[in-house]
Amino acid sequence: MFVETIKNRSSPPCILLRESYRDDGKVRHRTIANLSSWPDDLVFGLRELLKNHRAGNPVTPITQGFRIERSIPHGHVQAVVGVIERLKLDRLIASKRGPERDRVIAMIASRILDPGSKLATTRALNASTRSNTLAEACGIDGDVHENDLYDAMDWLLKRQARIEKSLAARHLQDGSLVLYDLTSSYFEGATCPLAKLGYSRDGKKGKLQIVFGLLCDSRGCPLAVEVFDGNTADPSTVGKQIEKIRHRFGLKRVVMVGDRGMLTQARIDEELRPVEGLDWISALRSSQISSLVESGTIQMEPFDERNLAEISSPDFPGERLVVCRNPALAARRAHKRDALLTATEAKLEKIRLAVNRAKRPLRGKDKIGLSVGRKIDAHKMAKHFIIQITDDSLAWQRDEEKIHREAATDGLYVVRTSLPTGTLSADDIVERYKDLSAVENAFRSIKTVDLKVRPINHYNADRVRCHIFLCMLAYYVEWHMRQALKPLLFDEDDPEAARLARTDVVSPKEPSPSARAKANSKKTPDGLPVHSFQTLLSDLATLTRNTIVPNIAGAPGWTQDTEPTPLQIRAIELLATHPMP
Repeated sequence: MFVETIKNRSSPPCILLRESYRDDGKVRHRTIANLSSWPDDLVFGLRELLKNHRAGNPVTPITQGFRIERSIPHGHVQAVVGVIERLKLDRLIASKRGPERDRVIAMIASRILDPGSKLATTRALNASTRSNTLAEACGIDGDVHENDLYDAMDWLLKRQARIEKSLAARHLQDGSLVLYDLTSSYFEGATCPLAKLGYSRDGKKGKLQIVFGLLCDSRGCPLAVEVFDGNTADPSTVGKQIEKIRHRFGLKRVVMVGDRGMLTQARIDEELRPVEGLDWISALRSSQISSLVESGTIQMEPFDERNLAEISSPDFPGERLVVCRNPALAARRAHKRDALLTATEAKLEKIRLAVNRAKRPLRGKDKIGLSVGRKIDAHKMAKHFIIQITDDSLAWQRDEEKIHREAATDGLYVVRTSLPTGTLSADDIVERYKDLSAVENAFRSIKTVDLKVRPINHYNADRVRCHIFLCMLAYYVEWHMRQALKPLLFDEDDPEAARLARTDVVSPKEPSPSARAKANSKKTPDGLPVHSFQTLLSDLATLTRNTIVPNIAGAPGWTQDTEPTPLQIRAIELLATHPMP
């Protein structure tokens, strides 16, 4: 390092602290700090200190001439905030900078970097407690109180509709395919008016919850989210999404993809079919499939040669039905049913032993029936048993006719669509229905792996809505980061090769040769280690920003970043060069 004075014509000279380094055999210089504001005596002292060091003077070795006053993680912040700026998400939230926009950007980035409560976020932003360079990257000066973040959330929620409309304009056009699915998230508290008892997808029976629905484009990129009461049924949310797509987003033609529990027959007849320009892709329920099998509409012979067949039925006028048969799925279902039948019989056997025991036997038709009722449907197998109960006996047998009738549909599923012939092939229709897995991946990331929407620490309904919206915006950023970083992640990086590797659209997806090679070797073709998204962020965090102070009385310090590793250089290059909207 050395101090260099640069003449500046009529202005005072610029005094820079610089460093020499070699690049392909050439000596180059880079500026570390601008010392123009330093008093002359401090500049002189630093110049002498560096001269002594270069001369090898043992009195002032470099370890004594300088000290690192502070070192905080920076590389992961640089990556996340850089992508937010490249996506122009900050400008989409508000065209001009202001404290509210800066704090919202900080909350979005914090959700990716280190998800936590708003109080934890303030500690990461305030000077005395900050754990990274997020405040500096977002232009936040001074301390931030949690109430400042709550105010910023209230400010953001008023802009949600406009932001979602802008995202839809970026990623959708007339004729686009839109994925929609619903999930729930439980509460620990009991004071939020949105929190209700309902069907828990998290397996948390007896806990209050909220429900929220996510709209994505065909790739799984999130565009809009809406929060509902925790006891809201899936089909009842569809109407609001149609209203949003048609009127707020202004799309005249669109294809909506939803699962069979969402786009029910009643919902299709009442809300989708009457809307001009609105098509759908969904699937039939198991009871509807059984009816088609029993009526002979679905014949098993075609599946001897191919796992897919397109049919029509008068029960579903104006629709194309694509019947798929997955032999592996059929085998799994048959094995599972047999295991559940055996487990149910084991429970019934315990009751029969209680009826037949010598001491204090279980007696009375009502009491025996009550015990059977509590046990028999624990595995949802009651429909497959014929039970005989008397005052002093219990007997049962399997209903082989019903079991056989259910087994006839093992491995079968039927995708339904209103799209006319000539728009999408049967294979493409099935593939588009399977794209709903992209929304499931989004829920997995938002709820558990990355963004950790739970626990929900807000009790005001609008704050809960904004909390979910913030998580959606964070996933929007993460989704684009994952697309750019695929060569360094275990994610599939060659979807076309993976598609060609499949024998048919019904069979499970297989990894491409490149993805399989990464999984086996844990290395990229360049020899870099392969990461998950979170471990790659952790690696980037080791690129730190250091505050260096010379051991000269009164001299201020400067910041200097550590040299990036080859992996960090590659990650930053990918994020900078990947095309983003």
